[in-house]
Amino acid sequence: MEEKVLRTIKDNRLIQDKDNVVVGVSGGPDSMALLYLLLHAQKHIDFNILVAHVNHGVRGEEADADELFVKRKAQELGLPFLSTRVDMEAYGDRHKISHEEAGRKLRYGFFRNILKSYQGGKIAVAHNMNDQAETLLMRIMRGTGIDGLSGMKFKSGDIIRPILNITRQEIEAYIEDNKIETVLDRTNLMPIYTRNKVRLELIPYIEDNFNPNIIETLWRLSQTSQTDSEFLRKYTEERYSEIVKSEGTRQLVLDAAGFKDLALGIQQRIIIFALTRLLGQYKGFGEQHISAVAELFRTASTGKVLHLPNNIRARVTYDSLIVEVFEEEAKKPFIYDLTMGYNYPCGLNYSFYTRIVDIDEISLNDKLPNIKYFDYDRIKGKLSVRNRRAGDRFAPYGMEGSKKLKDFFIDLKVPREERDRIPLIVDEENIIWVVGYRISDLHKVTKKTKKVLMIEYRRLDGEDNHER
Repeated sequence: MEEKVLRTIKDNRLIQDKDNVVVGVSGGPDSMALLYLLLHAQKHIDFNILVAHVNHGVRGEEADADELFVKRKAQELGLPFLSTRVDMEAYGDRHKISHEEAGRKLRYGFFRNILKSYQGGKIAVAHNMNDQAETLLMRIMRGTGIDGLSGMKFKSGDIIRPILNITRQEIEAYIEDNKIETVLDRTNLMPIYTRNKVRLELIPYIEDNFNPNIIETLWRLSQTSQTDSEFLRKYTEERYSEIVKSEGTRQLVLDAAGFKDLALGIQQRIIIFALTRLLGQYKGFGEQHISAVAELFRTASTGKVLHLPNNIRARVTYDSLIVEVFEEEAKKPFIYDLTMGYNYPCGLNYSFYTRIVDIDEISLNDKLPNIKYFDYDRIKGKLSVRNRRAGDRFAPYGMEGSKKLKDFFIDLKVPREERDRIPLIVDEENIIWVVGYRISDLHKVTKKTKKVLMIEYRRLDGEDNHER
C-alpha cells in the first residue's frame, strides 16, 4: 500500500520537494495510517510534515486523551506538533450551521493558519474510498448532478487526499500489519450525524441486499463523473470567454445572442461560472436559482430583473445579460456646482476639470472621448453637474431641435437602471453634455466660436471613460 500511495502522490503531483504539509491527525486509524504513509513517501520526496490536531471540545476527557496521544506520537516520530481547542457546537449554533460543518470550518481554519506561519504549503487529510462513497450517497439523496457525483478529488486547492483511493478495509489491514497504535473516537460508532448513519446503517444495508461492492462501484462512478465534469468545465469556460462582453469585480455582462445559441445545460453552467467569478464561491445558490436565471436570460424582455441570494441580481438589457452585485439604493437626486479647475463632487465616482481655452488651442478633430469642447459664449450662467429630472429635454449634437432625455436614452438603449446615475453637465437653462454619450448641439464649437470651454471627465475607479 505504501507504494500505491506514493504513486498516487507522484501521479497527481500532490506533494513537491520542499513543500510544507500539514497533516490533520485525530489519532484514529485513517489519520494515523495517512501519517505513516506520508513518512514513507518522505523517503522519496523531500518535504516537511507538520502534525496538527483539533480538539473539538465535545468528548471531554476522551478528547483530551486523544490530543495527548497525538502529541506523544508526533514527539516519538520527531515531528512538529500543533494543536488547538475549539467549541464546535457553540460555533455551529452561533453561525446557524450544522455541528459537522462547524467542525470542518474550524479545522481547516486552524490548518490554514499554520500554513500561513510557514509561508504556505498543503493540507493532507485522511479521506478514503469509503468516505467518497458516503459523500456520493449523501449528495444523491439531497439531489445532485455530474459535478456532485464527482465527489472529492485527490487535490482541491491547498487540500490533498493521498489515500482517497484506499478502502477502509485496506487501511485497517495496514494498521494491523504495521502495529500502528491508534485511538477510537466513540462518536464515529454512533448514528448521531447524517454521515454516521450512512456509514453505519445505509452502506451495510446496500452491501447485504443489493451490491456487496458498493464502495468500489461508487468510486468508479466518481472517477467517470470527474472526467465528464472536467470536460464540461473546460467547454463552459471556452464558451464563456466567447460571450462575455465585460467583467468587473461587481458586474459581468454577457452577449445575449451568444448565450441564447447555447444548449440549456451549458447556459446553466455559464451562470454558475459567472456567479463563482463574481463572488469567489458558489454557496447559497440552488438549482432553482440557476434555472430561474437561465429562463430569464432565454425569454425575458429588456428591463426584467431577478433578485438572488448574496445580494446578486440578474437582469436583461437590450443586447446584454447582466449578473451583478447589487445593493438597493434610493434614487437620490444630486446637483453640484462646477468651478474652473478641478472638481471632485462629493459622493460621486468621477471628477471634472474645466478651463477656458482659445479657439486656436484646440483641434476640432480631437477624438479624446472624455474631453469635450463647448462654445463658452453660449453658456448661460453657472455650470453644474446633476442627474436627470422629470421633464428634462436635450438637443443632441447633429440633430435639429430637442427631444425628451428619456427618449434619447431609449434610442441609445441605455439600461433603465443606469439612467439615474449618468452625470449631466448643465448651465442655468440647458443640458450641455450627457456625459459618456453626447454633447448639446446648441453649445457646439463652430467657426464663429471665439472662446472655448473645455471639460475633462474622469472616472475615479479606473473604468473606461469612453463616449458611447
